[in-house]
Amino acid sequence: MTNVINTMFNPTDFPKPTLISVNGVKLEVFEAGQQNVGKPIVLCHGWPEHAFSWRHQMPALVAAGYHVIVPNQRGYGNSSSPTEVTEYDIEHLSGDLVALLDHYGYENATFVGHDWGAMVVWWLTLLHPSRVNKLINLSVPYQERWEKPWIELMEVMFGGDFYFVHFNRQPGVADAIFEENTFQFLRNMFRKNHFIAEPEPGMMMINLARAEKPLGEPIMSDSELAVFVSAFKASGFTGSVNWYRNLDRNWHLLADVDPIIQQPALMIYGDRDAVAKSKNLADFVPNVEVVNLDCGHWIQQEMPEETNQIILKWLEKQDAN
Repeated sequence: MTNVINTMFNPTDFPKPTLISVNGVKLEVFEAGQQNVGKPIVLCHGWPEHAFSWRHQMPALVAAGYHVIVPNQRGYGNSSSPTEVTEYDIEHLSGDLVALLDHYGYENATFVGHDWGAMVVWWLTLLHPSRVNKLINLSVPYQERWEKPWIELMEVMFGGDFYFVHFNRQPGVADAIFEENTFQFLRNMFRKNHFIAEPEPGMMMINLARAEKPLGEPIMSDSELAVFVSAFKASGFTGSVNWYRNLDRNWHLLADVDPIIQQPALMIYGDRDAVAKSKNLADFVPNVEVVNLDCGHWIQQEMPEETNQIILKWLEKQDAN
C-alpha cells in the first residue's frame, strides 16, 4: 500500500482566484474566511510550488477564525512574471506582500512560509517589521548573512553543479529542461520516503527532471499534481527560478538591516528533510519555538493534519498571551 495518499483533496474545492494589482504587478490570490475580517494570515508558497500547496491548511485556519490570504507570488501561476531578473529581488517580493496588506486595509498580519516562501517571510520581517505580527516558517530556517554573498560562498562550498549556483552561472539552461519535462519533473519532485545516499554527478534538479522513473512515494493524488503541472506549463519556470538569481543581490540589500527578528516565531522542520536545521536559530530569532515532524521537505502536504494541529495550537497560545 505504498502508493496510498493519506489525505485526498478535490482540486475543485480550492477557492477561485482573484487577480489583484499590487506593487506594479498582478498577483493571483486565493482567499477564504472573508467573514473573519480583521484577523489576516498570509500563506507564502515555495519552489516549485503554488498557492495550492496550502490547500489542507486553508479550511483549518478559516475554522479557527482567520481571514486566509494565499497569493501565487510573482513568477508563479497567473501572477505577473516580469522579464527583468532584478524584479525578483527581496525588495520586490516583500513589496508585493506589503502592498497586498495595503489592498485589504491591514496594518499587519501573521505570515506563514514554506521553502522559498519561508525565506521571503524571514526577510519581509527584517525589512518591514511593523507589517508582521508573528511568523511561522516550514523547512527553511533563518539564513544568517555570511561574510561573502551566498551564491559566491555556495560555489566554493558545493561546486558549480549545486543547483543554486547552476541557476546563477548558467541562466536559462535548467529552466528550459524543466519546461521540456514539466510533468516528469514535478512528479519526481513531490515524493517522500526516498533517501539519496551519495551526491550524484551533475545538477540534481536537472537529473530529477530527466529521470524517467520516480523514486519514493507520491505525496499527492494525480488530480492534485495536475494543478501544479498545469500552472507551470502555462507560466514556465524562468520567473520562479529568477528568485534564486537574486540571492547575492539580496545579500547586498540586507547589509544594513538589523538581523534580529523580535516577533514570536514558530519553526517547523521535517526530520527527513534534506534542508539543514539551524544550529543558532535562537541567536537571530530569540522568540522562536521549534517543532520537528517525522517527514520530508513537503511538510504541510506530507503531514497536513499534524501541521495544522501544531500551527493552530501555537497561534492559540500566542493569542492567549
